[in-house]
Amino acid sequence: MKSLYRFCCFCFLLPTLVVSDSTDTITTNQPLADGKTIISSGGTFELGFYRPDVNSNRTYLGLWYKKVSKATVVWTANRDVPINDTKGLLKVTDQANLTLFNGEGTAIWSSNATGSAKNPVAQLLDSGNLVVKDAADNNPENYLWQSFEHPTDTLLPGMKLGENLVKRTEVYMQSLKSSVDPSRGNFIFRVDPDGFPQQFLMNGSTPRFRTGPWNGLRFSWGSPGLQPNPLYTYEFVNNPQEIYYRYDLINTSVYSRLIISTDGIIQRFTWNYKTQDWGVYLNAPADTCDTYGLCNNYSICSTANSPICSCLDKFVPKSLSEWQATDWSNGCQRRVPLDCQKGDGFIKYSGIKLPDTRWSWYNRSMTLKECEAICLKNCSCTAYANTDITGKGSGCVLWFGDLIDMTRVNGGQDIYIRMAASEIPSGANKAKILGISLPLVGAFLLLVLCLILCARKKKRRQRKLAEQIPSEWKMESRPEQRLNTESDKEDLDLPLFDLKTIEQATNNFSIDNKLGEGGFGPVYKGTLEEGQEIAVKRLSEYSIQGLDEFKNEVKCIAELQHRNLVKLLGCCIEGEEKMLIYEFMPNKSLDFFLFDNDRSRLLDWPKRYQIIIGIARGLLYLHQDSRLTIIHRDLKAGNILLDSAMKPKISDFGMARIFGGTETEASTKRVVGTYGYMSPEYAVDGVFSTKSDVFSFGVLVLEIVTGKKNRGFSHPDHHHNLLGHAWLLFKDGRFQELIDDHFSQSYCLSEVIRSIHVGLLCVQQYPDDRPSMPSVVLMLVGDGELPFPKEPGYFTERNFFFETDKIFSSGNVDSSGNQLSITVLEAR
Repeated sequence: MKSLYRFCCFCFLLPTLVVSDSTDTITTNQPLADGKTIISSGGTFELGFYRPDVNSNRTYLGLWYKKVSKATVVWTANRDVPINDTKGLLKVTDQANLTLFNGEGTAIWSSNATGSAKNPVAQLLDSGNLVVKDAADNNPENYLWQSFEHPTDTLLPGMKLGENLVKRTEVYMQSLKSSVDPSRGNFIFRVDPDGFPQQFLMNGSTPRFRTGPWNGLRFSWGSPGLQPNPLYTYEFVNNPQEIYYRYDLINTSVYSRLIISTDGIIQRFTWNYKTQDWGVYLNAPADTCDTYGLCNNYSICSTANSPICSCLDKFVPKSLSEWQATDWSNGCQRRVPLDCQKGDGFIKYSGIKLPDTRWSWYNRSMTLKECEAICLKNCSCTAYANTDITGKGSGCVLWFGDLIDMTRVNGGQDIYIRMAASEIPSGANKAKILGISLPLVGAFLLLVLCLILCARKKKRRQRKLAEQIPSEWKMESRPEQRLNTESDKEDLDLPLFDLKTIEQATNNFSIDNKLGEGGFGPVYKGTLEEGQEIAVKRLSEYSIQGLDEFKNEVKCIAELQHRNLVKLLGCCIEGEEKMLIYEFMPNKSLDFFLFDNDRSRLLDWPKRYQIIIGIARGLLYLHQDSRLTIIHRDLKAGNILLDSAMKPKISDFGMARIFGGTETEASTKRVVGTYGYMSPEYAVDGVFSTKSDVFSFGVLVLEIVTGKKNRGFSHPDHHHNLLGHAWLLFKDGRFQELIDDHFSQSYCLSEVIRSIHVGLLCVQQYPDDRPSMPSVVLMLVGDGELPFPKEPGYFTERNFFFETDKIFSSGNVDSSGNQLSITVLEAR
């Protein structure tokens, strides 16, 4: 990529001044001379002469973006035959050919068009396509020649990469030789029409990377950059006339291009108006497993595994010693050889990038059952799959020979691989297996049942207390008199720490150990005798709000266990002291990093994306996967703690609410939470549900991407809050302006855009429009098409929170810069 940038920077370092003509057309009487240019009608592209090497007179005729500050050449005519002077001339001949002459009058390049025209002209279109046509004929079908059919290293929107089977012509991309030499390099990106068509990146004649075949939605490679997105649409056409891939921009004010770099990387760039630079949206190969045939035959590559190569189930390495030495060049083989005469069968493998299809056969009208039958009849057929995965799946592709270049991918496909009959359980085998396994399963279930009954008996008193907590923990005159009995302590079902242990761990609650303070009271860092670090939440002596939080927190999370929830280790109840002991989070809270100009630089995009996914999974557990349905009601950056690996853990359940049975929403006169994160229906009407947490999560996502707080956000061009600002930019396709300036160039633009998209869906005005957390998680990690978000909550009410500040008072912010949670008492 650096070499590409150097090339772009050199492109316009011309020794002579380039003069632009206002026309977009070259005629037989008006040629284009070195030093002059023509510009497309919309001012997007410019055609002229350029010299990439300032130390050489080698001159090329090229096309570049006119409105992009970083000079970027997208097409070169005479890439292999430069002009060695400054007197180049481009003419349209009477024979309707576009011809390039050097200073000596020698033709060094020609379009070699075969048609004819009464009045031939060459016109530069605003799409970046240079066409030769009759001046009076604007029908694209009648173009005599066009640069879109002869790309260099760049694929622009609207170009077709593939093969015209009628004209027997192929359009492919080929890399530059170097940053200062646009001649043909070693790498080619093309659509291979053999077998079931797919795209290949070739290094000479050697495959380097393969997208896999088109499955009706995308190429089976499954990269995030190939998922439906708000930037561009794409299609793959495969019919008797032509086979091609193309993409088109949804918003034409956005500049995007697909290039093949000098070092053999397929990259998609989009122009960032904010940074005035190109941002990387897609890289291919994206990781080691994208290397063609890395694990060879009948094996799977997955970067989530170590080692990354493994044989398919029921396959073994051809050479175990080589495989153990991480030499996978010989691949794997069937554990039991095929014997077609004895009746082979098939085993299903899921989540796969389909193997190389160059030696395959396909029929797009067959069903999967028909596909299986035809494969079974042919002893040379080694596997089959659907050609199209939309709906319930359709079509048939058959493989003949070894299966190579399979990887484990998100949203991967199913493939059915031929296996020996002995590897597939027969009906008798199944009955035998069931006869043995059912008694064992029955015995195991009986044992589990006994254990459950014992556990229930042991915890009967604890469950009874949990059911009675709302009535037993009502406000009384002296808060210090509650929760002091031995039975109370036992029913908490938590390890109990004695006060002396906590005092010793916190150095007698030293001010140096104090981490912060909230409405519940102070939090201290401590170290137990065995060396374990803890965080101690100490209830303020006369804090009624804090006491409620204390009881509610014990009630909510005593039995919750999830890697994205902070772990409650125990409690301490002695006299007036009431404390909760948590695992210690060394990296404090998310807001400590996110909203600090210096510390936010430590949160690169991979870390932020990990935090977004972790919070989503934690909320999913609270809403659906735990024994109880829990609404957090105070999800904010300050309540997201970060462990040593910067993985997030949701904390502070003092304001959480448990839903039981079929309860889906509730209302309250006591609105609690933090302004800027509360949903509209909750802040205004006191109505809350799981969708209230979804709204807070959406705010968090947008804050994580932008590095800006929702509350207090201001912009010179409008009076919307961060949510409204993000929605306006997203609607205009200017999502890159939302990205935190502290991001490095290493972020995956498609992940960022999808996160923004999901965040905006979560903060929509009405709860029914917002997705549930199970849907949110699938949206973030999946590749399905997302609906366009409606206006966010508070879109036209930016001053809502600031008006409420005049009515309700709030405390000071704590040391981490996070707002205090607010309790509001409203009369109804």
